[in-house]
Amino acid sequence: MKVYLDDERPTPEGWIPARWPEDVIALLEGGQVAELSLDHDLGDDEHGTGYDVLLWLEEAVATRGFLPPRLRVHSANSSARRKMELAITRIERFAREA
Repeated sequence: MKVYLDDERPTPEGWIPARWPEDVIALLEGGQVAELSLDHDLGDDEHGTGYDVLLWLEEAVATRGFLPPRLRVHSANSSARRKMELAITRIERFAREA
């Protein structure tokens, strides 16, 4: 499945909508996510951001050999986008080294 984490944009056709990081993490733990597109700002930073999903993925890949899905960022927040892209690079490196 393809999962789209966002609080404002409409979910593209063929994607499953997710509102919060824990929703995405639950789907990832189920093992059926093939592709994941993340927004950073979800309207309540205390509740979580798209970056929190990447932090979870980085730990899971690095310590448990979790196989990450294809990852992309669709956030308009340019500084957060860069931080998220760097996290994706680390996740992909950990996955290659596993």
